[in-house]
Amino acid sequence: MHREVVRAHGHENVTAAHASTFEVTTDDYLTPAGDCILAVEADRAPADFDEAFVAAVSDADATVTATLEAHGHEVSVEGRGDPALTYASERSMVGRTSDYVDDRTVMLDAEYAADGFDDALVAALADGAEATFTLTVE
Repeated sequence: MHREVVRAHGHENVTAAHASTFEVTTDDYLTPAGDCILAVEADRAPADFDEAFVAAVSDADATVTATLEAHGHEVSVEGRGDPALTYASERSMVGRTSDYVDDRTVMLDAEYAADGFDDALVAALADGAEATFTLTVE
């Protein structure tokens, strides 16, 4: 198993209303339109991840798990890897319920998107809580 850990923060505009994606970004701002974004000010982006992690994610049979923790609340989402994933983004990471790939995509066929995250976790993020976003691949 390979693991990447990203530290980030919630933001007052976190709504987690998006039905097909969730995102963690290095940006230090969030507009109300960013309804897929769960955390900002991430200390790392996919381009910073270890080559062995990226290689493992490139396996079509890989299971990718994203876990977001903030203020004692934790949610995990499973998806899959794909040979098309580049992990080249220097800005943000996006989990998708679809099979759409761009340089920000970190998982495909996610079990759910931002709108599926626990209300208590979303409330903590909207209060600006510190967050830990962990990606694992098996």
